[in-house]
Amino acid sequence: MADTFTFTIDGREVEAKPGQTILEAAEAARIYIPRLCHKKGLEPYGACRVCTVLVNGRPQSACTQPVAPGIVVENDTDELRERRKLLIEMLFVEGNHFCMFCEKSGNCELQALGYRFGITAPTLPYLFPKRELDGSHPEVFIDRNRCILCARCVRTSRDVDGKNVFQFTGRGITKKISVNATTSLAETDLKGADEAVDACPVGAILRKETAYRVPIGHRLYDHAAIGSEIEKGE
Repeated sequence: MADTFTFTIDGREVEAKPGQTILEAAEAARIYIPRLCHKKGLEPYGACRVCTVLVNGRPQSACTQPVAPGIVVENDTDELRERRKLLIEMLFVEGNHFCMFCEKSGNCELQALGYRFGITAPTLPYLFPKRELDGSHPEVFIDRNRCILCARCVRTSRDVDGKNVFQFTGRGITKKISVNATTSLAETDLKGADEAVDACPVGAILRKETAYRVPIGHRLYDHAAIGSEIEKGE
């Protein structure tokens, strides 16, 4: 088997390796494909669908779809940009995201994607769900109002920390992030230094006593759009 092969993405011929996903091969070529549930080092999940591309005309999630020789991938088209923008808007209105008051503001991947896609305010009606907060843990708190059900905390706790602290319960609109304890996060073996805490792309899982320590102007996305580090090859 050849060590590399080529495929086409947005009219550009890109080199790839066997076993890579479309997202991985694109990233290696400095092509950014928007994503939320994907995180390096974790098994692909394909939940958010923000990374959906067209492969030979058919929609596929770039984070789960293996790349293959000669395929034609569409990533940056008007149609896909509108689809992604709608998905991002839906995530905003399905939860309770008040960016101006959120401790993750400036470091939030959902907020950063909103800015990248020019979303200043959602056009869809807000659902304003009533969701639980859990501040029982001495080092970490959960604000389920901001959870986007990406499962990054679930996969990181299970596969990286080896603890399985988080898991989903419920289905449909009742689906939520839960913990492996009968009552609260304080009863779990979660530690503030666990990787699962850092895996959250939004402000749903945060360390206590760290809010607003990084001033405006020095936060992750204050000067460069999300994905720009991939496009620059950094």
